[in-house]
Amino acid sequence: MNLKNTNVSKNKDLVEWDKRLSVGIAIMDAQHLELLKMTNALFLACLEGEAAAREYFKASIQKSVEYIRLHFRHEEQLLQQMGYPGLGSHKIQHEEFIMEVLQKARNFESGNKFVPNNFARFLRDWVLTHIAIHDKQYGQFYARKITGVYNNVTAPVGWPA
Repeated sequence: MNLKNTNVSKNKDLVEWDKRLSVGIAIMDAQHLELLKMTNALFLACLEGEAAAREYFKASIQKSVEYIRLHFRHEEQLLQQMGYPGLGSHKIQHEEFIMEVLQKARNFESGNKFVPNNFARFLRDWVLTHIAIHDKQYGQFYARKITGVYNNVTAPVGWPA
């Protein structure tokens, strides 16, 4: 994992994709990369100041939640297809994350205290931890089950890259 210092860097990313985050399934890696890009976009808005971050959050939260839900649905379908024994607990983690994000969005909309920079760090920490630990587990399970089969799979119709 290559976490950058929160100081402004050359490309200003909070986090960069690193091959160690790969689960070994191309479509899931592509979707994980997209989640990191969303997190970075919010962080970059935070660098512009709280007003810019609030505006970005307001404009992007619905789209972000929709993408996260879509990714989780695709990931859970894949885990079911491969017979992953940890699917139940994995789904619970996804549900808890969505509930927390939605609660933070409701707090923002109702005018409760909301610190965009803290939210960007929350996203970063959850996404990286979830990928690096929990998603890597299903990648390892699949690699042991059927080596290399999914490396060249293309996304089913309707799946985002």
